[in-house]
Amino acid sequence: MQSPGNGKEPILSAEGVTKTFEDQPVLTGIDLSLFERESMVLLGGSGSGKSVFLSTLIGLITPDAGRIRILDHEVTAFQTESEWKELWCNVGFLFQGSALFDSMNVRDNIAFPLDVHTDLSRAEIDAKVGRLLSMVGLGNIQEKMPSELSGGMQKRVALARTIAMEPKIVLYDEPTTGLDPITSDTIADLIRELQVRLGITSLVVTHDIRLAFKVADRVAMLHEGKILLTVPLEEIKKSTDPRVREFLYG
Repeated sequence: MQSPGNGKEPILSAEGVTKTFEDQPVLTGIDLSLFERESMVLLGGSGSGKSVFLSTLIGLITPDAGRIRILDHEVTAFQTESEWKELWCNVGFLFQGSALFDSMNVRDNIAFPLDVHTDLSRAEIDAKVGRLLSMVGLGNIQEKMPSELSGGMQKRVALARTIAMEPKIVLYDEPTTGLDPITSDTIADLIRELQVRLGITSLVVTHDIRLAFKVADRVAMLHEGKILLTVPLEEIKKSTDPRVREFLYG
C-alpha cells in the first residue's frame, strides 16, 4: 500500500517506545507514524497505555527506550526544559479533563499561552480570544468562570486555548469522555473542522468508536503494549481480526 505521506517524512514518529511502571510493562515497543494534515485515531481499551503513550510525546513521561521525533526534533534526546517549551508552542494538547484554571475566567484561560509566549498587546489578545471562541462555536462568555460552564462548554474553551498558539499538531486525550452523545458529536465535528480549516495534524486517543468513525483518516489500535495495526478507517471497519472486531463491535 502506498504511504499515506506520499513519500514525505512523517511529522511525528515513534520507534520502539517502551515504558514499565513497577515491573508492569505498559508500552512494549510502540511504532507509529503520523503525516502532515492527517487525522489519526489511536484506539485501545481502558488501561491499554494510550494516555501513557500520549504523555511520552509531550515530555510528561520519559520512555524507558525508543525514539520519538516530532517536527524534525528528536524529543527523546531533549536535555533541557527550554527545548520542550519551543516544541510546546507548536504542539497543542487537549487534556482529558479540560484542565482549565479554576481561578481564571474564560478570557484569561484562553489568553494564558498568548500572555506567556507572545508579545501581543492586550487588545490583540482580546480580539484573538473572541475569534477563537467563535471558532469553537461559543459566544461572548469571556467573563464566565469554568464552574459556570457545562462539561461540553469547558471542553470547547479548552480546545480554544489549545489552538491559541496556532499549533501544527494537536494531541487529544479522550476528548469525549464524560460527554453526552450530542455534545460528543459537536466535539468530533470541531476536531475535523480544525483539521481542514487550519491544516492541523491530529492524533486522537480514545476508546470512543463513534468518535473514531467521525474523525479518523487512519486508525491505529493499541493492544498489549504494541500497535496491533494501522490502517485507513474503511479498512478497520472490515477487519476480520477477532481482537479488532471484539473491540469495535463487542
